[in-house]
Amino acid sequence: MDGTIPSEPPRSLRRVPILPNGVMGMLIFITAEVMFFAGMLSAFTIVRASNLPMSWPPPGQPLLPATATGLNTAVLILSGLALWFAHRAYQKPAPSGAEGSKGGVLALAICLALGLTFVGLQGWEWVRLLGQGLTMTSSTLGSFFYLIIGVHGAHALAALGLLAWALIKLRAGTLKPSVFYTTQAFWYFVVGMWPVIYVRVYF
Repeated sequence: MDGTIPSEPPRSLRRVPILPNGVMGMLIFITAEVMFFAGMLSAFTIVRASNLPMSWPPPGQPLLPATATGLNTAVLILSGLALWFAHRAYQKPAPSGAEGSKGGVLALAICLALGLTFVGLQGWEWVRLLGQGLTMTSSTLGSFFYLIIGVHGAHALAALGLLAWALIKLRAGTLKPSVFYTTQAFWYFVVGMWPVIYVRVYF
């Protein structure tokens, strides 16, 4: 021992958290939300099963637009694919040394645009169904439909806000990995949860 203070280890050898705190927190939140949606869908399934055969939807209530919503589901899935491409581009530093790249910005912008399209089409669907007499108080179908779809829509809007913020940061070259991965996890939850809701509620 010569009494000298060891120099700081090279940057490449420093310990880096395997999972950022923000991502861990988001995953815990997502786990809770999955259980929440599972409870709502289970209650909906029980109520629907208690009806007589061929009596769903309830009398006087419109059929849900499964075909149109199926196309909208494809739009949402494509947004998840665009986010995956944005993730790949984000991991390749730009020539200037910035975290983002033009490809990453474009892919993330496409993801955001597709997400907004999904929410917009869902809103248009609600307007049509309300005009056809499906409301929160018109039947058990209406109550569960607006509750389940509405809660998912609220999650989608919150995630879109995070995506928009991440896009601004990415264009400026200041988007931190922990922020991007946290936002990515939230949007993947929105995308992954929807097909389950679609199949359970619309068919």
